[in-house]
Amino acid sequence: MKKPQWVVDKERDKRAAANHTVWLFGLHAVRDALLNPAREKLRLVVTRNALDRLGDAVTPGQNGCPEPEMSEPRKFAAPLDPQSVHQGAALEVKPLDWGSIADRCMGDGKTPPRVLLLDRVTDPHNVGAILRSAEVFGAQAVIAMSRHAAPETGALAKTASGALERQPYLRVRNLAEAITELQDMGYLVLGLDGEAEEGIEAAIEGKRDRAIALVLGAEGPGLREKTKQTCDRLVKIDFAGEFGSLNVSNAAAVALYASRA
Repeated sequence: MKKPQWVVDKERDKRAAANHTVWLFGLHAVRDALLNPAREKLRLVVTRNALDRLGDAVTPGQNGCPEPEMSEPRKFAAPLDPQSVHQGAALEVKPLDWGSIADRCMGDGKTPPRVLLLDRVTDPHNVGAILRSAEVFGAQAVIAMSRHAAPETGALAKTASGALERQPYLRVRNLAEAITELQDMGYLVLGLDGEAEEGIEAAIEGKRDRAIALVLGAEGPGLREKTKQTCDRLVKIDFAGEFGSLNVSNAAAVALYASRA
């Protein structure tokens, strides 16, 4: 019996994920990855200066740290883009597995949880900045699509400045299904749309004790129609003037602050 196409696609994606590795670069990103026991580390390439600056984070065998491979700054041995600002440190790793939405978004029972969902946000620098904001404001997770979204990359990790190792970044096949799952868990799901009539703070008035998920779209196209239809409500960020706009990473930070418990 022939396998359904969705089964074939899932098996292919699983095989690809198993073989996929990422080169992290930059002192902050590499140090935090080295100190993360959940991160599978494969190769560490460093200059003498970077090794000194990384200090005790480079302890072979500790947290799975590999033996460092020494390299000259002008002929850096890691296979990075020539434009990468690596600061003399690069680490080949396997992507992190943060588990499921149910694993990460239930909350601690003390503070109402907050979650961000990203609809086709593909710029790794924006996603890295969003992960930093999510960590600062205590979001349970950042959820993005498996495709048409920024994967773990060195550029994303460098922009996240270590947050990639601590802030859950979940990838899902279908964003609308993820929204529905959160709604079934009791989340109020708000989609950010510049054309919405209601501001975030007005929408959650009297509801700050609820679990809240905020959905942000890519700059320009914004949220897809299916995403809008699946959200509980569409809201906007109120601006002081008649006109205003923020890039998606800044909008995520403002929205998290505005919806804090």
